[in-house]
Amino acid sequence: MFETIIELTYMVGALLIVLGLRKLGSPDTARRGNIEAGIGMGLAILAALIGPMQGASNNYGWILGGMIVGGAIGWVAAKKVKMTAMPQMVSIFNGFGGATAVVLGMVELEHFYSGTAMDGGQLIVTLLALIIGGVSFTGSMLAYLKLDGKVKDKNVTFNGHSILNIILLLVMIAASVYLYMQGRPGGITLAVIVMVISLIYGFSFVAPIGGADMPVVISLLNSFTGLSAAAAGLIYGNLVMIVGGIFVGAAGTILTVLMCNAMNRSLLNVIIGGFGTSAAAGAKSGTDGQIVKEIGLNDLAIQLYYSDSVIFVPGYGLAVAQAQKALKELDDLLTANGVDVKYAIHPVAGRMPGHMNVLLAEADVPYPKLLDLEEANAAFPATDIVVIVGANDVVNPAAKDDPSSPIYGMPILDVLEAKNVVVIKRSMSPGYAGIQNPLFFHPKNKMLFGDAKAVITKVASEVKDL
Repeated sequence: MFETIIELTYMVGALLIVLGLRKLGSPDTARRGNIEAGIGMGLAILAALIGPMQGASNNYGWILGGMIVGGAIGWVAAKKVKMTAMPQMVSIFNGFGGATAVVLGMVELEHFYSGTAMDGGQLIVTLLALIIGGVSFTGSMLAYLKLDGKVKDKNVTFNGHSILNIILLLVMIAASVYLYMQGRPGGITLAVIVMVISLIYGFSFVAPIGGADMPVVISLLNSFTGLSAAAAGLIYGNLVMIVGGIFVGAAGTILTVLMCNAMNRSLLNVIIGGFGTSAAAGAKSGTDGQIVKEIGLNDLAIQLYYSDSVIFVPGYGLAVAQAQKALKELDDLLTANGVDVKYAIHPVAGRMPGHMNVLLAEADVPYPKLLDLEEANAAFPATDIVVIVGANDVVNPAAKDDPSSPIYGMPILDVLEAKNVVVIKRSMSPGYAGIQNPLFFHPKNKMLFGDAKAVITKVASEVKDL
């Protein structure tokens, strides 16, 4: 009877996690989905505590101590983190999940080499948890360091880096196969070697991936961590770990494929780490002889006020300035005047998948106002004015007409199809891909320099006075 209750608790916890993940698909239900998934995970933890495996030591003091310390760190970090640093936090937490899988894998292998029985299937699953977790851990840590500006691409890469990644991957696979074939006589030393290679490969795998492609690698590493969690769940026969890991792994993989399509990248190149360097030697980035036209606050306010349709294009600059609520206020003023206001969201805008959606949801922007890439490009020709707030690479026309550009071939928001374009930006500095944007010099475009929040607030004030 007791075991039945434990299994039912696991089942209810897994169901709540699945329902919670399902509700994360819409900003309207995301908060409730988070709560439900959290309750499900709480039930799973409770079941794991009161129904430990046979023969396991009930070290509740250590377990509760770890939960309290980890929970406190997570709570404080989540409360204090700024929206601009959310991708970094996601990378760190994701890396910790991978590190957990590494520890579990090594513990089980140590038990195996000490004489604990383990069949061939269990050994394969344990090795997968170890390897995938190792890649996810060091890869996520490097992604965090690159996103936070602590590590520059040029300091961790060299010519032919993708070849090194292929060699490391083959060596890691060969060592794992050899360990499996050797079985217990192979010894713990070989397992440590496999672990070290996986950690090195995780770092090397992320090293050549440039900043413009970082949302893809974050999504891929999330899927890796999900798979390592599922593998750990198979080791211990834990239903919640298996279900949660499979869902996270599948969701991360699907999102990675969708983002690769959005950036015109191949998933194979993502896996071997051979794409997305932050700049290309032949890319056109000069500004000699090119003219930038500027627009004043009052002129922009008048143009917005008397337009029939306006589309805002948010980017990382919006997050840096925390300008989403100011933009929503401007949206409300224009909507009250009969202007049709929409938002164009590029799949890889910001520093992680869904970054702009989260920002706008935080400002209570209605979800139906958000247009994806295809919808936005279809709407631009009938749009009176497009206002780009802090976006850069996702509206760079070099992706369409400059074969030497590192972002050539990436689908972009075709803002130049609109009747008028205005870019709100602090300066003429290049975007995360490290290249200049010819849009800034296009005759149809006008620049409005300044902090996005301050500029939008002033424009909204001008609109109120009209």
